[in-house]
Amino acid sequence: MTDAITQLATRLVYENRWLRLREDRVRRMDGSEGIYSVLERAEFAVVGPIDNGVVHLVEQFRYPVGRRCWEFPMGTWETRSNVDPAALAAGELREETGLQAGKLTEIGQLFQAAGYSSQSGRVFLATDLSVVGAELEHEEQDMITGHFALAEFERMIRDGVIRDAITIAAFGMIRLHGLA
Repeated sequence: MTDAITQLATRLVYENRWLRLREDRVRRMDGSEGIYSVLERAEFAVVGPIDNGVVHLVEQFRYPVGRRCWEFPMGTWETRSNVDPAALAAGELREETGLQAGKLTEIGQLFQAAGYSSQSGRVFLATDLSVVGAELEHEEQDMITGHFALAEFERMIRDGVIRDAITIAAFGMIRLHGLA
């Protein structure tokens, strides 16, 4: 089967150190033409730090939704290209939580929002955790950490306390692999 949408032309609309926004002129299967906006971002890592029935989370203010959100540690290294996904995961875990994983297991890959973004992320499970000290970036100055029993974490998802789609999807992947 051929691609349902063919790119005819592309133009860069906006770019900063975190993202690129492009607008593509496209042709659909039926021959009609239109535009498609695509947000490009570097690959991210999301880390599920789950050890001995305890889930470690970070909470920070998320400006686009105007609220504080509990999430798994995650992020990208915008200023470095071709970063090893495991190194990125270990770095984000330490940076945001102050934890180091004795064992870091890659679970899989997911798309953040395939309807408008090319960004994908690697999902990791971090176990055998030890405290080494956080190294928050300037943009993360309001970040706090918390640890919750696995049953409490699941209740937080069920009750809508945790709404971050990447955290929920990553936890689902970890659960389906029988690792939590």
